Amino acid sequence: MAYISLETQKKIRERLGVAVLTKLRPDMKVMAPFTYELVPQCSQGQLLTWLGLEARDQLHWFGVTDPEPLCIRCWQQSRCARQFSYAPAEHEILFGQIPLASRVAKTLLEKVRPWIEPAQSYEKNQLGLNQMFLNSLFVTWINCLLADATVLLRAHALLSKPSSPDPLHNLIPHQLGLSLD
Repeated sequence: MAYISLETQKKIRERLGVAVLTKLRPDMKVMAPFTYELVPQCSQGQLLTWLGLEARDQLHWFGVTDPEPLCIRCWQQSRCARQFSYAPAEHEILFGQIPLASRVAKTLLEKVRPWIEPAQSYEKNQLGLNQMFLNSLFVTWINCLLADATVLLRAHALLSKPSSPDPLHNLIPHQLGLSLD
């Protein structure tokens, strides 16, 4: 497992519009609006929800969506808009294209990633890539593209192959009809 540098993540986000989601390393510091449990909160402790990324301004918006907010008892309520913006460039791992604390990011990291890693390992073994040592980033990149293309072609072949009406048809014993006239 390796982490992509923050500068590279920024380039990927800005140029390609692609989200790079990684878990926080234990030595990374969390910044506002997140608590150490990665829960977004305002400075007074009200839980915030990610409302989305404003693509034109490159700002993430977090807001109060709690049906019974703490805001009505807050001493700053007259000056608070109940919405807060943060630029993805402030911290690429915490904010990035998709904030790490959002429900989307949590679902991708907790539910989707565990499916992808075993599939990639299986494909790597099927293609014999586990027996190769590549010391060139360019050659490794080409091999990864070829491996991905192989997986896509295999999936396409399996999906486009017409299925037989009864896959066990050849295994079912056939009885002769009895003519009892």
